[in-house]
Amino acid sequence: MTHPTLRRLLSITLLSLLAACGGGGGGGGDSKTGSTQNPDVSVVPPAITAPGTSPGDTIPPPPLTTPPAKQTATFTRPEASRFLGRATFGPDMAAIDALVASDSDVWFRAQFSKPQTLHRKYIDAKYSAAGAVATKAVPNDFYESFWQQAVRGDDQLRQRVAFALSEIFVVSTQNEAVWPQTRGVASYYDMLGQQAFGNFRTLLQGVATHPMMGLYLSHLRNQKEAATRTPDENFAREVMQLFTIGLYQLNADGSLKLSGGKPIDTYTRDDVSGLAKVFTGWSWAGPDQAANRFYGSVADPDRDWKPMQNYAAFHSTSEKRFLGVSAAGAGGGEADMALALDTLFNHPNAGPFFGRQLIQRLVSSNPSPAYVGRVAAAFANNGSGVRGDMQAVIRAVLLDPDALAPAGTSLRTGKLREPLVRLGNWMRAFNAKDAALQYRIYYLSDPLSGLGQNPMNAPSVFNYFRPSYVPPNSALATAGLVAPEMQITSEPSVTGYLNFMQDAIRGGVAESRAVRADYSAELALADQPAALLERVNLLLMSGNMSSRLRSKIVSAVTSIAIPAASGSNAAQVTTAKTNRVHLAIFLAMASPEYLVQK
Repeated sequence: MTHPTLRRLLSITLLSLLAACGGGGGGGGDSKTGSTQNPDVSVVPPAITAPGTSPGDTIPPPPLTTPPAKQTATFTRPEASRFLGRATFGPDMAAIDALVASDSDVWFRAQFSKPQTLHRKYIDAKYSAAGAVATKAVPNDFYESFWQQAVRGDDQLRQRVAFALSEIFVVSTQNEAVWPQTRGVASYYDMLGQQAFGNFRTLLQGVATHPMMGLYLSHLRNQKEAATRTPDENFAREVMQLFTIGLYQLNADGSLKLSGGKPIDTYTRDDVSGLAKVFTGWSWAGPDQAANRFYGSVADPDRDWKPMQNYAAFHSTSEKRFLGVSAAGAGGGEADMALALDTLFNHPNAGPFFGRQLIQRLVSSNPSPAYVGRVAAAFANNGSGVRGDMQAVIRAVLLDPDALAPAGTSLRTGKLREPLVRLGNWMRAFNAKDAALQYRIYYLSDPLSGLGQNPMNAPSVFNYFRPSYVPPNSALATAGLVAPEMQITSEPSVTGYLNFMQDAIRGGVAESRAVRADYSAELALADQPAALLERVNLLLMSGNMSSRLRSKIVSAVTSIAIPAASGSNAAQVTTAKTNRVHLAIFLAMASPEYLVQK
């Protein structure tokens, strides 16, 4: 497929779109430590004990709300494609037809029951010799396993939600301490996948005690205070700011609580200091609590994936006050952590704060307060009085009336598809496979030669993009809306995406172009441009392609003449049909209508 004029025109069009939206790259935070700065608080309010509790009690959960009524949806083919475009790494025709013949309840029950395949087991099998994993495994090995499962995995809902969670509870191989720990990174992702269908409290425990998070946010080997030392505050700050409750107090629908017209802080500098003491004494797992194991010179062979343990000799025994509660000095490390995580879990911000982020990752960058409120209600009560049921939250996110409403055209609806998801969409829609089952898709981070994104390789703890990112000088900014994925959208990334996808559609991806699409169904329609485009439209755009775009692509596809078949020109006929298919897919995936998931 070589149409340089079309490609230049598309580049100009997309760059014009980019300028209009105000997209621009740039992240924040320290890519080596993942640290962030606590907001400046000039006046620190006193600690407040929750009503009906004493300082030693955890904050009780908010009163149970009425959860959204359990909903079972049925789907047309375009509706099924749209639903699967959010709930999975993308639809294929078989998945669309299966969902149309069933309903959402059957689909969810099947997805929730599918077994998990562990990325760590893939890496262990690849380096089966004793001790080989620690010395030979590299991040590329995780990428192989990631793409095998993301594209070919039968448990598509788990795959998609785990990826979303990895962008909320960030661990990154850009951190120098994390980079060598390939099996540990794989097991961290496994933990997110395992807890994706469990309870948010258990997910929080898994995040807080995983050694990769301990390395990334530096609470592994964190020591109690001394005359010349204060406990590391990195994880204490981020577990509040980014993982659970956020910077400001929220109403149940995610809107800000205000006092005197200003937001109310959720925590203070003293809360960070108090919580930092909780996360002291945690270090590598092992059969004892010896100092040399704490420091790491004596290593358990599975310490990279086993949850951290608490070493009493290094854990703070002083009183720890945070968020209106107090941990007694002699409670012990495990009890202190349980109190801290219970307090965060039961905080009234937890449901709307986490729910909004999950909506942003799967459905819409700017969910309405009512949408956030309904998801937060499902977080608070799954219908059986259980708080934090992830299955209930996922159902609420994907089946909300706002999510199922017909695709709108306002700025508020939808989200920009992030580059990795676009690649997954293409691979699943057109059955792209690696005959050797290796999926060696490695070098995606460069925005010019790749996609500007790789799994588990974000530049900071804020992920590749912040949930609150606003493209400057844009219509979105004027409307008071956010577009997180626009933070990694720039002139180089737009051009790089066009070049990357043109090459992928034509020749495949991965090392030696080993991952190639199967276009046999599309080639059968190549002499029927309208029918070909309807298939592409259903697979990539949920049938929502505008008549204007459809007309333009059909015209471009038709301009590629298919010679009349004769006994000697079979190769030319095949080439023309193939070019038609490639062009139809490329123009669809390059269009703003595809890039913005509605």
